[in-house]
Amino acid sequence: MLPTTELQVGTSAVNAEIASTEATRAYGLMHRKSLPENHGMLFVFDTTDVYCFWMKNTPLPLSIAFIDAKGEVVNTTEMQPLSEQPHCPAKPIRYALEMNKSWFASHGVAAGTRVSGLPRP
Repeated sequence: MLPTTELQVGTSAVNAEIASTEATRAYGLMHRKSLPENHGMLFVFDTTDVYCFWMKNTPLPLSIAFIDAKGEVVNTTEMQPLSEQPHCPAKPIRYALEMNKSWFASHGVAAGTRVSGLPRP
């Protein structure tokens, strides 16, 4: 069981599991069949860099927000289930937040949206 945190993503509250080790980041949401509403997984990195994601062994469609060290969304994208297509941020990030498909679009989250409550790496 991963630790969780409450985030404020723009005007929306999110309950996020924290993946902050190499092993938990590599496993991510693999093999999950569903996510509760307004729940996701926050990937926390030790250093700011360009980290790419894929959906290998992940059967549910997801959206991802790439977040810089200041807590600002860099960009978001939609990811297809079970795909090995890489999804990369537009610039170096410190965090990434995976949510159910279209969550960011339906909550008005785009580049520049502030995210608060982020744990320190």
